[in-house]
Formats: sequence, structure tokens, C-alpha cells
Amino acid sequence: MQNTEIGKIEKLIIHFVGNKNNGDGVRFSDNLSDFTKTEGDILYLINNSFKSDELFQFYFIPNLELNPIYQFVTSIFQDNNTFVEQSKNCARLLYDSSTHPKIKGGEFYTVYFKDCIIDGETVDAVGLFKSENKDTFLKVYPSGDNFEIESEKGININKLDKGCLIFNTEKENGYVVAVVDNTNKGVEAQYWIGDFLHVRQRKDEYYNTQNIISLTKNFVKSELPQQFEVSGADQADLMNKTVKFFKEKDNFNLSEFANEVIGQPEVIEKFNQYKSTFAKEYDVDFADDFTISESAVKKQARTLKSVIKLDKNFHIYVHGDHNLIEQGKDEKGKYYKVYFKEEN
Repeated sequence: MQNTEIGKIEKLIIHFVGNKNNGDGVRFSDNLSDFTKTEGDILYLINNSFKSDELFQFYFIPNLELNPIYQFVTSIFQDNNTFVEQSKNCARLLYDSSTHPKIKGGEFYTVYFKDCIIDGETVDAVGLFKSENKDTFLKVYPSGDNFEIESEKGININKLDKGCLIFNTEKENGYVVAVVDNTNKGVEAQYWIGDFLHVRQRKDEYYNTQNIISLTKNFVKSELPQQFEVSGADQADLMNKTVKFFKEKDNFNLSEFANEVIGQPEVIEKFNQYKSTFAKEYDVDFADDFTISESAVKKQARTLKSVIKLDKNFHIYVHGDHNLIEQGKDEKGKYYKVYFKEEN
């Protein structure tokens, strides 16, 4: 996470949360865990896991105040002495959310951090983490004149299964929350973000950049061919222009983007109409002016491949001037003619 530093650990407690559907139950700890020998490894795990600049905030319908985790964490921030009690409340809620038969039980950690820095502001934070998978490690130790080796199972400090960091800022908007979910392959995995945390993406520069790029990609790939006669080369050119615009600009302006990238007035009109439809369909908001998020551009650019797919035989990757590609048709069928100076 850019502009973010995790402070020191002040408190840590561990509970076990099983699968409610299987009747595994919850095993509570009544006392804080000793982390003096492992604080460095724990901080390494957290710093190594929270890399994305995509941030979230708590919400709940009809009222934010009804979000249980929001209430539990608020109580901790207001009175640090409630830490153990509220950690148990979080564990109970997680258990109630773990109803899908494929959800694995695991250790549930609640951690209180002091002196974290986010966007230049020093704040406390609460971390909620769950370990669902164990790795096997080989332990080598001296025994007399020899060495012995045995296997142990434990947490890999290079990868966190599930976690969230709640920073004590912007309380009225649902705090600033960072989320990790590395086991989100199936429908059952959504319980962490949806059923347990109830978070949604924070409306910041990352959110704005991501949404505009997604909108443009969908417009060029899906809507544009339905409204106008365009070739694969034309679509590839628009994708390249979009990537170039976002990589070269520091700030986004909708009118500037429309004129420089889309160009033709009738296409711009359709783009603006599609933006309204897209916003309603996917429940997103679009800002006309915002600072461009470099990390969002880097992530989204991977999906903006300028590729002309021709049946199952060929793919043409277009990285530059689309005028060097000509489309035609003869007695054999449709074809593309590609011009180049030298072959690498």
C-alpha cells in the first residue's frame, strides 16, 4: 500500500473459528498472546500481504451503524480495555458467517497496532486475520554428534490467507480498510468480504481510475461494434490510446479524454450514453475530474490487450500505428495486410 506504514503491535489475541455448518464451534482465548519473539515475523507477514492500493470502507443497509464489525472496532478504538471482549465478538460473527461446507476452520487473530501512518496521518489500527491453510516446514536441530530433522506444520509468513486492516480515520465514512483474501476462488470465499466484514470499495483515486478504464474497455469491446462499423484494428487503436492517455497524464478530465482518445463527436455521444447505462448496471459512480492512480493503471493495463482475434487460427497484437494494418476481402475470404520495416 502506497503512503502507508504499519506501526508496532500493542496487543494480540488468538481464537479458533471453525465451520458452523460442520458444528466445529469456536475456541476462545481469555488472555493476550505473547508476541515479543515473533513481532518481526508478524509485521513481515502483514507488510508482505497488503500490497494493493485498493482500499475499502465498512457499509451496511440501511445504516452504517448496523454493521457489527464497524461497531466492535469502534468500541476498541474508543476504549482499548474492551479489546479482548470485542475480539470474541468478532470471532462469534465470523463463525456465524462460516456456513458454507467448503469453508475451512482456522486461527483467528485480532491485533491492535499503534502509530500507523496513512497518507501522512498517524493513527492506530485494528487487524483481523484468519489462517486457513498450513504449510509443512522441515526443522533441523543438533542431537549429540549428529543432526536430526523433523517436519512441522505452520503458517507461511510470506502469504496471509485472509485479513483486513482497519485504520482509525474517516470513521463517519466507515473507516479506511485494507483487505486481503487469497482463498477467494469459489463462491464460498466471499463470506470474508461480504458476510463478515461488509465492506465496499472506497471512492478514491484508485476507484475512479479503475472504473473509467473498465468502462472504456467494455465500451470499445462490446458497445462500439454494435453502434458503428469498426474493425479489430480500430478497437486495438482505441485501447492503445487509452493506455497511453492514462500512463502519460497525472490528472483525468472526461472532456479531454473524450476528445483525445475517442475523437469523433458521434462516438463521444454514444460513450457518454453508455457511461450512464454502465453506472446503473454495475452500481458505480464516475468522477469527471480526478487524480490518476498509477497503481490502478498498472493493474488495469494488463487487461487492455490490443489484440485482433481471428477465428481460432491467429491473434494479431497491435502495439503501435494501426494505419500499418489494412483489412480487405477477396475470393478466399477476409484478410489483414500488415506493413513493417524489419523482422525481429
